[in-house]
Amino acid sequence: MNFRFESPWWFLALLALPLLEWCRRRTAREAVFVYSSLTLVKGILQMNRTLASRVLLAARWMGLVLLIVGMARPQWAVGKTPRKASGIDIAVALDLSVSMLSEDFELQGERVDRVTVAKDTLKAFIENRPNDRIGLAVFSSHAYIAAPPTLDHDFLRRHIDRMEVLGEQGTAIGAGLSAAVNRLRDLKSKSRIVILLTDGQNNAGNVPPLTAAEAAQSLGVKVYTIGVGIRGTAPMPVGRDAFGRKVYRQVAVDIDEDTLTRIAERTGGKYFRADSTKTLRSIYEEIDRLEKTEVETHQNVLYAEWMVWCVAPGAALLLLELIVGNTVWRRLP
Repeated sequence: MNFRFESPWWFLALLALPLLEWCRRRTAREAVFVYSSLTLVKGILQMNRTLASRVLLAARWMGLVLLIVGMARPQWAVGKTPRKASGIDIAVALDLSVSMLSEDFELQGERVDRVTVAKDTLKAFIENRPNDRIGLAVFSSHAYIAAPPTLDHDFLRRHIDRMEVLGEQGTAIGAGLSAAVNRLRDLKSKSRIVILLTDGQNNAGNVPPLTAAEAAQSLGVKVYTIGVGIRGTAPMPVGRDAFGRKVYRQVAVDIDEDTLTRIAERTGGKYFRADSTKTLRSIYEEIDRLEKTEVETHQNVLYAEWMVWCVAPGAALLLLELIVGNTVWRRLP
């Protein structure tokens, strides 16, 4: 749009002008002269409103209208600048099953669980994609939509900070992938991708992972899969001892790499294995490099203010009405 009002709610003040005119008429007094003989002012008594008073009244209301229009800040677009946009929509399917509490990663020199590292790297990835719509699905034994695809990345990062492991048993990889793909179904972007992160095997839900992959393939959605967890066994916290220290038991890391690889290959994506914080970060960086499809758009960025062209004439009319009404065309009481 080339023309706009920055503060259009000022137009509500126009509704008060008829009320002001009504109040003026109710409180106005007729100008009166005292003469020894009415024959001296016989012609004047036939005039209810002189031309001068009409002109002054018109100047007053025109001035008020121009002031209100000026306060609404009329603006005209005078320039456009090119802006790069990626044209990519992304949905992340994040495993929040209980096994994601295994503490086989490090962050800033401290042992942390997989969920903490997954959230930290995902937020960094989002920060590097300011022009992408990004949505989020989470899953354990069921899948849930955590956030629809959005450009409000501050909201998305705050939502990620609040996420915790779901209190469910089982991992429904197929349902999680299906939920993420469905978020992209109706979007008409140039490219649509899903990033699926999990640490286990599909053992819950009614949607087989490869069936969800077929649906993604038919919709033209590319899926990148990430298996997260060290090889062998990982420490799982099971409680605390009498001194408040965490107690661990070793659990097997059982990632279905074959299925994750087939999902990625079927949709034109790629499978990654993340066994450390550094590796997971590099995976997101590689996905970021692989999905850089830039298109050029134009955006109005510079508007010329026309406020002064309304406020200045409006103020001048009100000042003129005040000066002339109290000098040349003054009404005598």
